[in-house]
Amino acid sequence: MTEDLSAASLAAAMPGRPVRAYPALLSTEADAMAWARGGAPSGAVVVADYQAAPRGRGGLPWQTAPGEGLSFSMVFRPSLPSEREGWGYVAASLALAETLDGADVVTQWPDTVLRAGSGERLASLGTHVQLGATGVDWVVLTVLIEQAQPPREALLARCVAAIEARLADPPDTVLTAYRSRCATLGRRVRLRLVPMTPDGVQVVGEGIDVRGDGALVVQTAPGRRAAVRPHDLGLIDELRSGDT
Repeated sequence: MTEDLSAASLAAAMPGRPVRAYPALLSTEADAMAWARGGAPSGAVVVADYQAAPRGRGGLPWQTAPGEGLSFSMVFRPSLPSEREGWGYVAASLALAETLDGADVVTQWPDTVLRAGSGERLASLGTHVQLGATGVDWVVLTVLIEQAQPPREALLARCVAAIEARLADPPDTVLTAYRSRCATLGRRVRLRLVPMTPDGVQVVGEGIDVRGDGALVVQTAPGRRAAVRPHDLGLIDELRSGDT
């Protein structure tokens, strides 16, 4: 374990917060999900210096290397109806963009923070939502920050606090800030929906809004719109002039 992610360093950086820290782990998401099922409190964090099989949204594979980048998972127990299960993507990606702030830091719906212009990926995220009888029971949100060198404990503390704060903010406040940073809005995109098969469903058009359930609203034709929720998305492609 790199010293900056040791239990002692994290306890100093995030006093009072439940944290599990590992030198190496198969997946922080899997560990956090097991902890959530066992009663982990909201705000609990799992961090590892290295993950053998990290996964993002929809199980998309990530890569991590010891001592490079920063990857962690958080447990939340929000008060959300089941139809808003995609909200974590909006609040968390906005929080990450603000934490990694710069004039050129933007979000790409639903799960990516980029440097505008260069398209450099700064952070990615994924969520696993457990639904209960009356709504969302718990959420595990997993984050990968691509470039982060030791010491990383202060960055981890800032990200965790920012995500927690944005999840607690009024939805309208979050959406206003998110829309101003979302590079997908005003762009022509192709959304490949799950399950992704050769003849699978695709939605093509201009991203025009993001809703309170986390869905991207796409103008597919004059007078026609489609709303795609994060958990229904397989892949998103930005289209250029001439693409179909």
